Amino acid sequence: MSEPSAPPLIERLLAANRRYVAASPGLPDSPVPSERLVIVTCMDVRIDPLPLLGLRLGSAHVLRNAGARVTDDVIRSLVISQQVLGTEAVLLLPHTGCGMLGLDPGSLQPRPGVSKGDLPPLEVHPMHDLQTSLAQDLETLRESPWISPHVQIYGLILDIGTGSLIAPLTS
Repeated sequence: MSEPSAPPLIERLLAANRRYVAASPGLPDSPVPSERLVIVTCMDVRIDPLPLLGLRLGSAHVLRNAGARVTDDVIRSLVISQQVLGTEAVLLLPHTGCGMLGLDPGSLQPRPGVSKGDLPPLEVHPMHDLQTSLAQDLETLRESPWISPHVQIYGLILDIGTGSLIAPLTS
């Protein structure tokens, strides 16, 4: 006799949501972060930025991408967060052991049957050194004509092994 298979992922997610709604006091009333903070961090599943920083739901906007890099889309989201929702600080939070460190963009392949020659460029933003990449991204934000000079911009590195935050080296 075979074991019953698990329900499809979407069914499990919907069931979990029903349990969440039944047990939850509800979502925050305002889309404005109470700490006026935006956190830019990696999409790595090991990172839960709010409790890591002593924050709770509603405290900060959280933007995620591979490597916690400052991309055009991150800047777009930061501008909206600042100009529409009043945030005043940005924390860049990359981490040790990131899969983007040393990634060869040439190793990424389109779906079968699609030639790379038929595709627009894919901006991957690989990293070779975490400190250098963080310094570059901080500078990109500070120099962006879209980011207010009054916005506080911080950068910390998360030690993925311990959960500790490391201040980047400065020159």
